[in-house]
Amino acid sequence: AGYQITQQRVPIAVNGSLSYSLCIDNKMSQMVTKTVRIKQIQLEQDSGKSLHDDTRSQTLVDLNRAGVGLMEVVMEPDMCCGEEAAAAVRELQLILQTLGSSQAVMAEGQLRVDANVSVHHPGDPYGVRTEVKNINSIRFLAKAVDYEIQRQIEELENGGTILNETRAFDSKLGCTVPMRDKEGKQDYRFMPEPNLPPLILYDAKSLPANMNHQQVVNVDWIHERLPDLPSVKRARLVERYGILPEHSFTLLNEDGLTEFFENVVKQTQMKPKKVIGWILQDMLSYLKQHSLTVKESPVSSSRLADLLNLLEKKEISSSAAKQVLAELWKGEGKTPLEIVKEKKLELIQDQKELERICQAVIDGQGNEVLAIKAGNHKVLNKLIGLVQRETKGRSNPVLVKQLLEKKLSE
Repeated sequence: AGYQITQQRVPIAVNGSLSYSLCIDNKMSQMVTKTVRIKQIQLEQDSGKSLHDDTRSQTLVDLNRAGVGLMEVVMEPDMCCGEEAAAAVRELQLILQTLGSSQAVMAEGQLRVDANVSVHHPGDPYGVRTEVKNINSIRFLAKAVDYEIQRQIEELENGGTILNETRAFDSKLGCTVPMRDKEGKQDYRFMPEPNLPPLILYDAKSLPANMNHQQVVNVDWIHERLPDLPSVKRARLVERYGILPEHSFTLLNEDGLTEFFENVVKQTQMKPKKVIGWILQDMLSYLKQHSLTVKESPVSSSRLADLLNLLEKKEISSSAAKQVLAELWKGEGKTPLEIVKEKKLELIQDQKELERICQAVIDGQGNEVLAIKAGNHKVLNKLIGLVQRETKGRSNPVLVKQLLEKKLSE
């Protein structure tokens, strides 16, 4: 079609809100919940996309997505920085994925953001806004908004003016660049589409008595069948497993990580509060280091659960467990127990052997022993570490500490 269909004049929903959370000063332990108002949600057709080739001084038009349905969520200007915008869009993305409305993968064009940015002094009217179009990642959204805020402030402080224009974010340069200006009033010409019947939404109260339920949209009926939204899932994780609220955010933010965590908890004797540490600090760092998703992890939830069971039953130490995890990460198909036996990582059960090693460490660290006897008990951690090194991680740190304290008190 030579025109775009939109619900802009009669949107499907108005006057909503979206709650989102973000951390203060990059501290996950300090989180605050904020709300952005949603002006309206409208259904539209996707239009053609212009591809500007500066090298050849030409513009190409890609019509492959023209006519595909899309949903536009219009938010009110309630956010003040890139971090807030990114947190709000991430929450919206999670909601869309939970509902099955969209996979919302930004890199694949399933979710894009147009950010309208303006600056003003407190109490003054909003300034002239610019629109940064087609931002394709949450990280770029935060950078684009923050850059544009700073650019406008510097422009105004230097006596310049802000143009009502469309800009694009150049991710390589980390800045926004102008596309076209909007100074002239756009000559948009709207008209009703005669081939589309009206879309009428009902609730339980407004639904006509003799209406065929399969031929109408009943909002209340849909609402009753919605899955738990991300905020409800996070609250349930905190309540069920006793984990910290900030950990629940990380679990939901990584696709598949919640299911992975819950599967490990089901198969291990270790308490969830300890399991979450292994998931977020060890597993997640491995995944990010190798740019893998949870589903691509060479370490399955059952393998990690087996490893944590060995640790919980005190058959291996935590340092040995980390060595086993590193071996599991190679994806050679070995079980944690097979790796433990192959690498001889079992805890030393012979207490006399441990006492001998502890005594040897004490005999070789005269200055540290004097410091401990003088009241500096922190030095004891160094002796524990030396015993661990001597045993190649095969000693129980708690037992080693008890043996060292006993020998030093003699």
